[in-house]
Amino acid sequence: MINSLGINKPKKKTKVVVAMSGGVDSSVVAGLMKEEGYDVTGITLKLYDDAKQSKEGRQCCAGQDILDAKRVSEQLNINHEILYYQKKFKQEVIDNFIESYSLGETPIPCVQCNQTVKFRDLFKYSKDLKADALITGHYIKRIQINGKSSMYRAKDFSRDQSYFLFSTTQDQLDYLRFPLGDIEKMETRKIAKKLNLNVAEKPDSQDICFVPNGDYSSVIKKFRPESFNSGKIIDIKGKVIGQHDGIINYTIGQRRGIKIADKDPLYVIKIDNNNNTIVVGPKEALKINKIILRELNILGSKNELEKEIKIKVRSTGKLLRAKVKINSNKAEVNILDGESGISPGQACVFYLNNETGDKVLGGGWIDKTFNKNLST
Repeated sequence: MINSLGINKPKKKTKVVVAMSGGVDSSVVAGLMKEEGYDVTGITLKLYDDAKQSKEGRQCCAGQDILDAKRVSEQLNINHEILYYQKKFKQEVIDNFIESYSLGETPIPCVQCNQTVKFRDLFKYSKDLKADALITGHYIKRIQINGKSSMYRAKDFSRDQSYFLFSTTQDQLDYLRFPLGDIEKMETRKIAKKLNLNVAEKPDSQDICFVPNGDYSSVIKKFRPESFNSGKIIDIKGKVIGQHDGIINYTIGQRRGIKIADKDPLYVIKIDNNNNTIVVGPKEALKINKIILRELNILGSKNELEKEIKIKVRSTGKLLRAKVKINSNKAEVNILDGESGISPGQACVFYLNNETGDKVLGGGWIDKTFNKNLST
């Protein structure tokens, strides 16, 4: 008998692990699994020192969130465990973030967190527990056809998290389940209220968990003070036109704070870590037509990737038409629509629209960007 998770077992004999962050989404998922009659174990990851938790805003995987996950588990009468992954998180997410930012890139630690401690280490731990599936509260669709699972954008595009999950492997995708992929956030909160969960009105997480209030520079300064060394600001022709107070204070596409007078607005076009320089230029110099990707994760077939596809180069960005050429673990992506302000260190995610929706074909990390004026 195939149950609602697509597993050939009675629900009460199907053991599932629910990744519980302490937020409303994962709490609802745990509640739904319990309500359906599955054997549920909730697991919460402790990823960083509570002393770093901001008193303002909302971050995940902090002390209060762990308490909330525990209380929800007690209310639902399910098993609950805490895994202490601070060391892993520091080595594979925080250190990577610091290194990438210091190189003038724009890293996305949430993707690396999913790629490592969540979908690699928690995946392995769930397998060790002999669980039949790992369930999360991500807004993403998983559709299985002929035994193979595929990932699609969620029904609620405003909540879709496929961009952050492009590095999910096929083995992981076959094991994972995403019950919220077909519902909208408003419905999730309604379910939380129906289940009488104490987190029903809890605000969503904001910012990066280890960067309270979005103050990236304070984190970088602590570990890489040399990133604040002053240097030259040059135009796209190489002429020195000013001084900067540290490359860490600039991002691609930035306009304000450059402090250089010019007849036309100037934007940060390139951050050159090797020479400790900032390149600025007109808005048209920001338009990118080609990017090179590293560290690919491919979920689609060769035939699918040879078609004209859609890509996303930022989590809140629009889908762009593109053609992809893959060579080993790198890819050349020609952006047919063109896009401005793309930065190395960001992710580029591949999509193909079919009768089911926007299928995720994988993606990679942006290594270089190109336009008609210069390359970065």
